[in-house]
Amino acid sequence: MKLNEIRDNKGARRKKMTVGRGIGSGKGKTCGRGVKGQKARAGVAIKGFEGGQMPIHRRLPKRGFRNIFAVEHGIINLGRLQKALDDRRLDASETITEDMLVGRGIVPRAEGGVHLLGKGELRTKVTIIVTRASRSAIAAVEKLGGSVKTTQETEKAA
Repeated sequence: MKLNEIRDNKGARRKKMTVGRGIGSGKGKTCGRGVKGQKARAGVAIKGFEGGQMPIHRRLPKRGFRNIFAVEHGIINLGRLQKALDDRRLDASETITEDMLVGRGIVPRAEGGVHLLGKGELRTKVTIIVTRASRSAIAAVEKLGGSVKTTQETEKAA
């Protein structure tokens, strides 16, 4: 095969239909647009228009608040961590880091870091470094003789 022999697959590109060239073409007169009105013409912008009635997106009240400065953490529970250890996706003898958790697909994403939570049961002694950890997760890991290091300050007991 040579560069000058490369072609698209058959049917990959459809030829643009010529419209408005008489009734014999099948696309004459109204050119497939139906009849009359705003939608038959070019430059139509009526998304959300309800015939002069107040549109639903303006009738309903605004609600809620989204903090644009909020930091989204990747979340991992102790049960999921134990499952990864059982499946040999993680090695308990080495220090578990956020990069390791994301790289091996255990936490989907961690732009703001990883938050370790205490749901589930941990049966293996581990050393883990994460951005945040709940008090229950830290207690469960330390009960087995492991350790949790956090790069961000964890909530203090109230």
